Amino acid sequence: MKKYLLLVAFIACNLLLKAQGDTGTTSRAEKHHKSKKSKRETSKEKIHYGTASFYANKFEGRKTANGEIFSQKKLTGASNIIPLNQWVRVTNMRNKKFVVVRITDRMHKNNKRLIDLSKSAARKLNFTGYGLAHVKVELLGRKPPEGIALD
Repeated sequence: MKKYLLLVAFIACNLLLKAQGDTGTTSRAEKHHKSKKSKRETSKEKIHYGTASFYANKFEGRKTANGEIFSQKKLTGASNIIPLNQWVRVTNMRNKKFVVVRITDRMHKNNKRLIDLSKSAARKLNFTGYGLAHVKVELLGRKPPEGIALD
């Protein structure tokens, strides 16, 4: 008798799962696949929210993805979803301070953060003591915004 009850329960669960699959829900594997695909592509959205960190000193003097030499003194950043040479306004959501930087580099492919900033940009946002900050990143375009002094 117990075997029949288990069999009926198993069949009922399978029917329920199939019915849910027909309503448009996606499986865990499909969701994971979609998120990986979107991570590789550059985004066309104008505003992003996520976590910011800042470059380690070991990158000082190294070549960035766009060919420039990295310096902690410049206001630059790295991102995997924002196009290279794009100007962005990064706002620290905790204290509302902001800085305008240019995306010059890419991060490691497994890095989940939105943006990695130079130390001078992180100082302006006042999060060097924390190491990480929740930020809003607004895309400004490829041309430097008015009022930005170029080195």
